[in-house]
Amino acid sequence: MRSILLFGFLVGYISCWETFVGHQVFEITPRNEEEVTKLRQLERESHLQLDFWKSLTIPGKNVHVRIPFSSLQAVKIFLESHKIPYSIMIEDVQTLLDKEKEEILFHQTRKTDYSFNFGNYHNLEEIFQQMDHLVEQYPNLVSKLQIGHSFENRPMNVLKFSTGGKKPAIWLDAGIHAREWVTQATALWTANKIASDYEKDPSIKSLLDAMDIFLLPVTNPDGYVFSWTKNRMWRKTRSKVSGSICVGVDPNRNWDAGFGGPGASDNRCSDSYHGPSANSEVEVKSIVDFIKSHGNIKAFITLHSYSQLLMFPYGYKCSKTKDFNELNQVAQTAAENVASLYGTKYKVGPICSVIYQASGGSIDWAYDYGIKYSFAFELRDTGRHGFLLPASQILPTAEETWLGLKTIMEYVRDHPY
Repeated sequence: MRSILLFGFLVGYISCWETFVGHQVFEITPRNEEEVTKLRQLERESHLQLDFWKSLTIPGKNVHVRIPFSSLQAVKIFLESHKIPYSIMIEDVQTLLDKEKEEILFHQTRKTDYSFNFGNYHNLEEIFQQMDHLVEQYPNLVSKLQIGHSFENRPMNVLKFSTGGKKPAIWLDAGIHAREWVTQATALWTANKIASDYEKDPSIKSLLDAMDIFLLPVTNPDGYVFSWTKNRMWRKTRSKVSGSICVGVDPNRNWDAGFGGPGASDNRCSDSYHGPSANSEVEVKSIVDFIKSHGNIKAFITLHSYSQLLMFPYGYKCSKTKDFNELNQVAQTAAENVASLYGTKYKVGPICSVIYQASGGSIDWAYDYGIKYSFAFELRDTGRHGFLLPASQILPTAEETWLGLKTIMEYVRDHPY
């Protein structure tokens, strides 16, 4: 009976998702500046409602764009008339969404007692419950801090892993973009890994004996809830600005690092809208205030998806940092260790050259603030599923990511500054 009731509840809970029937994802490869310019024209056609999963940058770099069914013919005609090469990467977005829903429901209805399934996607309430469970289970190692509230008044809950005393610390966050569900799932698995293996894994013990770790699994709680209840493809926050019908700001364009520059939009309806001012989003300001008040954060690591990249500053400009060689070497070693488990290849380098120029990003702010070891992961995959990575890939993604994270954290521990 419980399973039937739960199934009915969940069907009601996620059936109100916006439909994406017939939406396709194209991979487009502009070969020259003229084709890039043409694609920028296409991007500005707001009535087409195009969703750029992988943004337009320079010739030779693939662009991934979700195209509503109603716009498919117009986009195909445009691309073919300008002889711009493209291929269909995802035939029907709704098919992947339906599979994702089925997996969530299947795992939920099989649940009989308190046993958290790290190989499934979970809503915000379930994530918060698991965070509380870790605190209860490991009270001498794990505590929970609330560093602020979201725009819609949800708590910004951070897990602190500490053996006591005032130590230098590592900051790790996930889910700043709501639809990147594998990041929140990976962060939660990572939290459990650190807590449950502390007593039996000498590498974790030696790390926490020297440093604290602060982990924020859901950086954008309002957006995450909205991606569960209304629009699975939602990216931004849910803040509202008077006089605008468009909701939300891209929280990874809202930091005080080249704010308002290239790679961020001043269009309030854009998925990369930078907001009215730096730190206008309370979610961003809460992290900034916490890091400034702590005063001894030595690494800032953020988890995104997708593309399989490991990046470091800068994004808002294309010049190298003074620590380029060191950061590049750390990232290369971390990427090699990620690949050692399942063979997953990561591309390494500064944001501007590896992915695109993007201003107002978190790791640029962290680096300019003085946190030398600032890195961003873009987790699996490279586009076959994009933001709709099957739940069956959560555990392997988390396991391999941990090897990269541990590499960076141990390096930070061994290279104080």
